[in-house]
Amino acid sequence: MPERSRGVFAISVAAEMVSMEVQNLRVYERRGLLEPDRTSGGTRLYSADDIDRLHRIRDLLAAGLNLAGIAHVLALEDRVRSLEAQVARLRAR
Repeated sequence: MPERSRGVFAISVAAEMVSMEVQNLRVYERRGLLEPDRTSGGTRLYSADDIDRLHRIRDLLAAGLNLAGIAHVLALEDRVRSLEAQVARLRAR
């Protein structure tokens, strides 16, 4: 099984997996909400982590947030995960 952060899904497959339109995925990338991998030819490849993030974006949209609000929420959630990992490392010492 590939690691969760490695891009393996084409944009059409990723869009289908999260019940979104391909254009939306491109918009989310342009807005900095996610960064799929790229092949040497420039084709987007989405990872399992990207799919999870797209599900989170969909949920936040359904909750009424706009893309700017979603960007802030995702940044805060990323920061919390980073800090939790740092705390775990410090406790393990």
